[in-house]
Amino acid sequence: MSELINNRKHRIETLKHIIRHLHAGQAPDEVREQMRRLVGETDYAEIVAMEQELIAEGMPVEEIQSMCDLHSQVTRDVLVQLPAPSLPGGHPADTMRKENAALTRVLGDMRMAMAEIQTLSDNAIPKGALLKWRHCYNELMDIDKHYQRKENAIFSRLEAHGITGPSKVMWAKDDEVRDVLKELGRALAVTDGLAGEWKMVAQTLGLAVVNAVSEMIYKEENILIPMCLNLFTEEDWGEIWLASPRYGWCLVEPGKGYQPPEKILRAGKQIPMSEDIALPTGTLNLKQLTAIFGTLPVDLTFVDAEDRVAFFSEGPDRVFARSRAVLGRKVQHCHPPKSVDTVDQILADFRSGRQNVAEFWIHFHGRFVHIRYFAVRDDAGAYAGTLEVTQDVSPIRALEGERRLLEYDQPQAT
Repeated sequence: MSELINNRKHRIETLKHIIRHLHAGQAPDEVREQMRRLVGETDYAEIVAMEQELIAEGMPVEEIQSMCDLHSQVTRDVLVQLPAPSLPGGHPADTMRKENAALTRVLGDMRMAMAEIQTLSDNAIPKGALLKWRHCYNELMDIDKHYQRKENAIFSRLEAHGITGPSKVMWAKDDEVRDVLKELGRALAVTDGLAGEWKMVAQTLGLAVVNAVSEMIYKEENILIPMCLNLFTEEDWGEIWLASPRYGWCLVEPGKGYQPPEKILRAGKQIPMSEDIALPTGTLNLKQLTAIFGTLPVDLTFVDAEDRVAFFSEGPDRVFARSRAVLGRKVQHCHPPKSVDTVDQILADFRSGRQNVAEFWIHFHGRFVHIRYFAVRDDAGAYAGTLEVTQDVSPIRALEGERRLLEYDQPQAT
């Protein structure tokens, strides 16, 4: 057993050594040959450990992010493909795999549409092929649901098991996919153009989308999902299953057959107790308090003094989806890497007392959203956490004149 452990440690150290050479500019083909000669074979756990140790030793996440596609390309020849276990329909890992299969089908259709355009003369108008391409793009945009479930429900469970580095890198790569998809969407929104112009779009943005999504599917199927299946408990999978509907499904519906642990089912259906809570300005029971938070026309999220998500409200029409999987999670891990510096700046300014409010407003899915962060302090002025208040203010911005008489915006209930 000790020999196996030592061999594993040696392979991880060798992987780190070779990857550092790749980052220093050594040719990928040379690195690939070194992998074959010095490592022989490895598995997903050693790849994850290698990246985790590089980050712990000071290599920036951004550097690994920029090179991780090359990491997977040079390690493919030595990565042992473990047989996929049979899972019941509806198990979160089974759903991810089915979604990846559906995404792979869409990518194949997109490749064919782009290839059809390549066969046309430059002065042709590619109506049929362009229509197919746009249809594939619309289907592919469903991928955001897949990524949101992964980032919010799965990564939080990885973090609970002490694995943070690789998930940060993967989240950053997800954002790269989102960015290039948006660029392709802007290009495909153009209504005219000759085949020669669309050929250029296919060879640049189209190919970039296909490659980026395919690469992420490979990483999920060969590293992320096997790692989670080996690491997660039944309770972990149950928590992921419970959180998943908030984010929706990508191209396919989950199957039937998976049964989460009974305590997870009970937690999902738990009704607040009718215990009174004495507040300085009145008394409410838990049921009333929950109903009030669910009625407020704003979304609330509270991050405690240790930067952990402690609470969020559940209104009927949240702007940004939340799940119980984020509770207890470091707020920095709930944001894409490119946003973490801003999050840290706000928290540092609130904690030091330099600032008490930070606000932003954005256009989001056809809504004008106002996001405010408030420093929460105790009676002595000590920092107790940060409250995020998010509101769709589109209806408020549209108000004009006055309303002084009773008038309901919704039809009267019958």
